[in-house]
Amino acid sequence: MCGRFALSSPPTELQKFVDFVNLPNIEPRYNITPGQPVSLIRVEGETQIMPVNWGLVPGWASADYMARPGARPLINARAETIQTKPSFKNAFRRRRALLPADGFYEWERKARQPYLIRHADAQPFFMAAIWDIWSGADGSEIEGCAVVTVEAAANLTAIHHRMPAMIAPENAHDWLHTPEREAHTLQALLRPSDDGAFTAMPVSRRVNQRDAEGEDLWTRTEPLTPAEQLDLF
Repeated sequence: MCGRFALSSPPTELQKFVDFVNLPNIEPRYNITPGQPVSLIRVEGETQIMPVNWGLVPGWASADYMARPGARPLINARAETIQTKPSFKNAFRRRRALLPADGFYEWERKARQPYLIRHADAQPFFMAAIWDIWSGADGSEIEGCAVVTVEAAANLTAIHHRMPAMIAPENAHDWLHTPEREAHTLQALLRPSDDGAFTAMPVSRRVNQRDAEGEDLWTRTEPLTPAEQLDLF
């Protein structure tokens, strides 16, 4: 899955890889969490980078959906079922997007050690995403997105078995603009990254705190030893 990520590259840097028409002011963020606004590249007449919430509620969901016990927006969509699962299939056909990032976080399960995962060349990358708009009974709206996930690259499976699906810049136009009737052809883009294309580094456990922020979250931290792991339990 993908539950945290970071974006520090400004729009002018992102435009070197994916073309969009606007240049909003986007502050660097090193610990973006579900429910927060994110900067999404999508087609609204023209290709733009726009704020939406991280967390998708299907547009067809009932107006009282979010009032139900345990209801919450969906932050990830599995690539393997994205064309068939009711929560995602319409958005996949009609509302695909790119979520730019400079890194994402995963946690080694036993010790809960966070790892920062970045492109091997330290360049920004673009996660496959879908979005939708849901209207509540009180007239409120949630315009939100979910990150598409795939099996993890071989060199990352010791940390987590899933990772975001990455859309290479040369495939960005197809991902964003392919018409609904041909959307099924895009399944081929939703595959694990090449082994070694992304690297993982243990980082500060401060990232465990949802309100933690700042570049120091990327400080390399030595992983816990087996003895230290036992002390956690």
